[in-house]
Amino acid sequence: MVTVTDKAIEYMQTIINTNAPGEYITLGVKGGGCAGFQYIWGLTNDNGIEHVKWSNPIENVLVLDPLAEMYVLGSTVDYITELGGSFLALTNPQSTSSCGCGESFGI
Repeated sequence: MVTVTDKAIEYMQTIINTNAPGEYITLGVKGGGCAGFQYIWGLTNDNGIEHVKWSNPIENVLVLDPLAEMYVLGSTVDYITELGGSFLALTNPQSTSSCGCGESFGI
């Protein structure tokens, strides 16, 4: 299970309503980055991507690549606003290491 905060849901809904009506934010994981794995964000329509079966939408905004689910199980997605900018961030309890920018992680 992945938890999505209210701030993150609101941000994702704004992105979808402004840029991609009828689509969902996607979250996947691929090998790479300085810590071993990278989070991959994207958009898809509710039919998913041809070669990847996506999970049921979380809060009607986020769909997970089933191959990524085991890497993000128990995570929380939040929307962070800082002086330097704003971004979606994952707090992943399975992560044993991460890079300074938070874009990659190790398990």
